[in-house]
Amino acid sequence: MPSRWRLLALLGVAAIFPLAESLVLVLIGFRQAEGLIGQSSAVWPYDSYHDMRWLLVYHNSWWVFGLGLVGAIVLRGALSAVLVGLSWPAGKRRPLRRTLLLRNLGVAALTAAIVAPFAALAVAASVVSLSWVLFASLIPMVILAPFLQRMSVGAGWWRGLPTLELFGWSSLNFVVITVAGGLVWSAAETWTPVVAVAVGMVNGLLWNRTVRAAVLPSHVRLRRVPVVPIVVVLVLLVPLAAQVLTRSHKQTYTFSPPIFNRPLPANVPYAVILLAGHNSAYDGRAAADPNVERFSYEGLDSGGRPLPYRSTATHRSLTSSAQLLAAQVEAVHRRSGRPIALMGESEGAMVARTYLRDRPESPVTALMMFSPLVRTGRAYYPPPNAGSGYGVATGWLLRGMFALGNAGTAIDVYPDEPFIRSLLEDAPFYRFQLMCPIPGVRVIAFLPTVTAAESTPGLFTKIPVVEVPSFHAEFLGRQMVEEEVLDFLAGEHVSRVRAEYGLLQRLGAAWQAPLLTVDANPVWRPKAPPGPSFSSGRICGPVR
Repeated sequence: MPSRWRLLALLGVAAIFPLAESLVLVLIGFRQAEGLIGQSSAVWPYDSYHDMRWLLVYHNSWWVFGLGLVGAIVLRGALSAVLVGLSWPAGKRRPLRRTLLLRNLGVAALTAAIVAPFAALAVAASVVSLSWVLFASLIPMVILAPFLQRMSVGAGWWRGLPTLELFGWSSLNFVVITVAGGLVWSAAETWTPVVAVAVGMVNGLLWNRTVRAAVLPSHVRLRRVPVVPIVVVLVLLVPLAAQVLTRSHKQTYTFSPPIFNRPLPANVPYAVILLAGHNSAYDGRAAADPNVERFSYEGLDSGGRPLPYRSTATHRSLTSSAQLLAAQVEAVHRRSGRPIALMGESEGAMVARTYLRDRPESPVTALMMFSPLVRTGRAYYPPPNAGSGYGVATGWLLRGMFALGNAGTAIDVYPDEPFIRSLLEDAPFYRFQLMCPIPGVRVIAFLPTVTAAESTPGLFTKIPVVEVPSFHAEFLGRQMVEEEVLDFLAGEHVSRVRAEYGLLQRLGAAWQAPLLTVDANPVWRPKAPPGPSFSSGRICGPVR
């Protein structure tokens, strides 16, 4: 085939798959998964990353997972063989079609095995809505891309460093996928197939360039060194290292915002209970103001005062923590005679919101949520004793990864600890009702900008928000935030939205795992609010 016709055929094949995926998603109204369409014909390993996230979310038994995995490997291997063949540089002898097909089937199987742990972390990020989990799943893909793009071309791909040209094309592929995910959300729904065709054609050009760079390398450094296996092993350690580093930081986390160490202003009518986040600890120290008190995950002593607690106490279920909070709210209310304001950070915000869900009549009249876990429970995996259910293989993959990450650490965190299972089992409430008005309660949420990348774009809140440029749970103590806290407690309306927040949401859309619809999962179906399965209109809708 002449080079010109081969290039046109390459662009057409690369565009077909994003177009087909976009048409299906538009037809069923699954807008929140449309950010992934740009990866369906992307260069390794982003194509396998796309496949594995869909499979890990939407299998509901070991049989479905096994058949889906084999099907994904065969389809991906055949597609990449065609794309490599059409991208082969003129004047360079191309391997036989059978050789290319077998090689790319092997590449597809190997890449699926390498990518699976990171795809599982992306699913876990959908469960807990934590930025570090999402970044730990994505950063290895960016690192691996230039090393893996030589696999489908020929022997010796595992030795030597990739060229600067391959680094450049793989970086451009990441940018293209990211921008395409943002364009899908920025454009009207009718334009989604057009965006899909455009990004598919760009993917075709990138296949052309990367195959050429791999077949005709300008200069390969460390030609005899098995660089790729070394890099793969090191990158596989990234999620484990992230677990260890995160827990090491949180072991000394005591959550002492300025309001804990200073007297309340005279214009604040509330008694305030401060709820710390996951893996926090409390030494029993009293606040500077008698109307401010730390919530204890261990409960109260005989005098009605909060007990000290260790970080492991925060691993209890949200319902259990909410019951402890109920006793403390009553004790503080009796002692102070004031209405209660709850100020919760991360898990503490979830505990406070769970308490208010279960007790619509309470002394609490104000709620401040700092770094709440926005739209958690977008995926599922069953308990270890379940033989089937959505995400059954994902759950065991995560258990194995966390078991390795827990080795040699003082704090064990597991994907089935009661706190995490609370988010999984009560996902319809936390996904749709967390950021909603509460009758008789003034509510506000302080959101770090990384929250924008933790959830799919679209409607997610109907309460005032203050958006702060920072990481998760790391902006309390800033003077501006402290002033806004005191203003809110004094009765003022507080709200601050940053222009870049929506842009970051759109740019992160391509890297989210597809959400599992509440109607698909039998565990969620009885608790699902009414409304179309794929619509975001259920946010703050009627509750069953």
